[in-house]
Amino acid sequence: MATNKIQNRRLKWSLDSTRNNRVSTVNDTVLASPPAYSTSGTLGSSEVAKKTDTGHLIIKKSWELALAPIKQVPMNLFIMYMAGNSISIFPIMMVGMLFMRPIQALFSLNSTFKMLENSSAIGQKFVYILGNFINIGLALYKCQSMGLLPTHSSDWLAFVEPQVRQEYLGGGVALF
Repeated sequence: MATNKIQNRRLKWSLDSTRNNRVSTVNDTVLASPPAYSTSGTLGSSEVAKKTDTGHLIIKKSWELALAPIKQVPMNLFIMYMAGNSISIFPIMMVGMLFMRPIQALFSLNSTFKMLENSSAIGQKFVYILGNFINIGLALYKCQSMGLLPTHSSDWLAFVEPQVRQEYLGGGVALF
């Protein structure tokens, strides 16, 4: 009797090949099918297709496209910080990429939103354009902080003297 209990504990689950490959326990009780199991052989794709609303999915995808440039702003700020303000090849390439990506995105606006043919795409296009202009503004700010923008009259006219610095800082100490 004791060996029978040990054997029952060890063989709690077993496959019985004589009963049409059904999983059974030692007590010969048949397990129920798992949830969402279909015996018809199909995966129920027609039922899933009926339940999904394609209009809702298109609007959701269009908002993802529209918010993509705004989601790039924190990464662009980090890249601007890491590139520094010196005039060398790496910061110049970063500024060039900060300019070119939004401009290319604005020129390919219609192809980006080609899948959207409803009238609600106007709001998404406006947000997309606004996000790209924010990124262009960041690139302009980076150019100004690097000294690449002509902001003084001496940058335009040869006979005007450039501005003279009033003070120079070195290591947190004012040097005159």
